[in-house]
Amino acid sequence: MDIRERCPVDDVALSQLHAAAFGENARLVAWGERLERHSLSWLGAFDGERLVGFVNLAWDGDRHAFLLDTVVAPAHRGAGIGTELVTRAVRSAADAGCTWLHVDFAADLTPFYVDACGLEPTAAALVRLHR
Repeated sequence: MDIRERCPVDDVALSQLHAAAFGENARLVAWGERLERHSLSWLGAFDGERLVGFVNLAWDGDRHAFLLDTVVAPAHRGAGIGTELVTRAVRSAADAGCTWLHVDFAADLTPFYVDACGLEPTAAALVRLHR
């Protein structure tokens, strides 16, 4: 497995990976443009040249970073790819001088983010704006 930071992004491949990982219908997203504009960094996991994992490290331009879009292709789960992506994203945020790294997740992902990745749980709030 090859983990690449700030790798060139194929919008089609990442859109398909995102849809497969989240069980959604695929829709083309202009990922490359979005990442360049809003992200501190991003990491892709590649099996050869095939994108099989991804994490987006967005930020506020100063001290707060945010993990978004952590995905691993269903056939590649359980091999430590997601944990490695998050570990490297945490390191990238720290290296950039960020003080805080935020991630929101559903309760069923607690074993991944808290147990496997070592993030500390905290209280947070969320409102869904559109359905």
